[in-house]
Amino acid sequence: MILNDFLPVNKADMAKLDWDYLDFVLVSGDAYVDHPSFGPIVIARVLLDAGFRVGIIAQPDWNDPSSIEVLGEPRLGFLVSAGNMDSMVNHYYVSRRHRDTDNYSEGGVMGKRPDRATLVYTNLIRKKYRNKPIILGGIEASLRRFAHYDYWEDSVRRSILFDSSADLLIYGMGENQVVEIAEYLNNGIEIQYIQHVPGTCYMTSSLDNLDQYIEIPSYESVKANKVKYAQAFKVQYDEQDPIRGKTLVQKHNGVYLVQNPPTMPLERDRLDWVFNLGYRRQYHPMYEAGGGIPAIKEVKMGIISERGCFGNCSFCALAFHQGRIITSRSHESIIEEAKIIQLDADYKGYINDVGGPTANFRHPACKKQLKHGACKHKQCLYPEPCEHLDTDHSDYIELLTKLRNLEGVKKVFIRSGIRYDYLMYDQDDAFFYDLCQYHVSGQLKVAPEHIDETVLDYMGKPSGKLYGQFVKKFDQINHELQKEQYIIPYLMSSHPGSTIQSAIKLAEYLRDINYTPEQVQDFYPTPGTMSTCMYYTEIDPRTMKAVFIPKSNKEKAMQRALLQYKNPRNYDLVYEALILANRQDLIGFHAKALIKSRSEHSGYTGSKKGKPRVSNSQTSIKSSEKTKKRR
Repeated sequence: MILNDFLPVNKADMAKLDWDYLDFVLVSGDAYVDHPSFGPIVIARVLLDAGFRVGIIAQPDWNDPSSIEVLGEPRLGFLVSAGNMDSMVNHYYVSRRHRDTDNYSEGGVMGKRPDRATLVYTNLIRKKYRNKPIILGGIEASLRRFAHYDYWEDSVRRSILFDSSADLLIYGMGENQVVEIAEYLNNGIEIQYIQHVPGTCYMTSSLDNLDQYIEIPSYESVKANKVKYAQAFKVQYDEQDPIRGKTLVQKHNGVYLVQNPPTMPLERDRLDWVFNLGYRRQYHPMYEAGGGIPAIKEVKMGIISERGCFGNCSFCALAFHQGRIITSRSHESIIEEAKIIQLDADYKGYINDVGGPTANFRHPACKKQLKHGACKHKQCLYPEPCEHLDTDHSDYIELLTKLRNLEGVKKVFIRSGIRYDYLMYDQDDAFFYDLCQYHVSGQLKVAPEHIDETVLDYMGKPSGKLYGQFVKKFDQINHELQKEQYIIPYLMSSHPGSTIQSAIKLAEYLRDINYTPEQVQDFYPTPGTMSTCMYYTEIDPRTMKAVFIPKSNKEKAMQRALLQYKNPRNYDLVYEALILANRQDLIGFHAKALIKSRSEHSGYTGSKKGKPRVSNSQTSIKSSEKTKKRR
């Protein structure tokens, strides 16, 4: 069933549809935005298309029990999601300071959802509908499915399924799982007997029904012993493959969390189907008076073209959530969505993005992945490209060519991230030239993250040397095309393995290319990533060897300040870091100095001139010193 309208949010909406009951009520921590970039709404639309009636309770008032009753009791059960983000990441900066805005709420107002929204919503439902099935999903549930380190509490928490007392947890991309579960429930099978669906977790008091499984260290063990935590995480990480992955078991206070193997990613025709389910592509009208939902602005004129990522950066949870096998949409499906975008009143001729987790991944890393699964002990791109890696951009070139040649399209941009190492490994430069000629808006954002080889090794990122080669080639191609375009590098401070010396090395690199980043991302230990495991345990789970962790607020502040050493406000921190590292050679008036000596620094906070002055201008962004000279 395709519904070319918003799903019901109250009983009046149900009456308009002539529905006297709902099969499922979906409770979400996000405001209701009917767009395929919003995961909970995708699940609702998929169920609707499978013949089930679904209603939405978006951001219920957790202090008011009646807010969970607005649609009545569903026939089959409740679906609960914290939304497109983990609610704690949504609420807090890495400093643990509360964020000022929530882009997924009406008017960007913070406070429309609770901390740990999945748990709070589930408890709210349980109080009113004690025996009704509850199924968890979304990024918060998916990445917290095992016992996990929680940065905000600085401790190990139990599986979110255990703490919530829900019945099932869907992890990863949930279209296959939710329809299968819905059909079982519709056929009269009670929720406690639905224990075999791939891509789901459940709790049980007995393992007698399991044939083959791997039992990882228990919640109690990983909470008490960091080595056990690292060992458990490594097994979880290794088994996240739908072809070769095994059933995993983790004991929690006398009962067992069971994770069934991951589900297979959607085939291309099924992925096309997901994006053609009658989305309104707008926030619900009830938010108009309050200023709308800011998050729609980032995705409204963009197109998701694929899922999955074989890049496997240590600080990213994509491999743990979407998996390493790429699935991409057909050209026809994407072109059809582009035509729909053109009908929007806000369309100005620009498609802002065509991509996914990594824009230039359009097919699996190699042919053997689809038969044998992704390699357990080998990465596709790191530390060197696998000999079986298929580096071919021809399909992406063809797709982008079709899009930019559509009538009414002025420009097609790529904003979701180019994996520059994969681009460099392609022996054919055709895509690189097309990228610079047609798909860069003057600035290309890429993510080298760091330049120090030790830090890059812990990140699972390519060498700094390769990034330098990429920058040089970018400059050369733009020179040939007579275009003035620049690279904006994303940089990260305080990642596991990063010392003060590492940060100084990155600062020297920024000095040499004459670039001052406007923003620097401090490493954020979020659930489900290898880097978070390193942060908590101070162990690299790949090698079980110790890794240095910058944990003190002072050291993290110094590392961040070093990357913006030109800012007068950062002078004291940079000075202290250089003295601590015995790098006084970088203080003075010579060309290689990062900062002046104290006596000559007018913004020094200890001087009689008062507070440091803030520069009114940023250093102009140049991708390299060579580019600057050529201009």
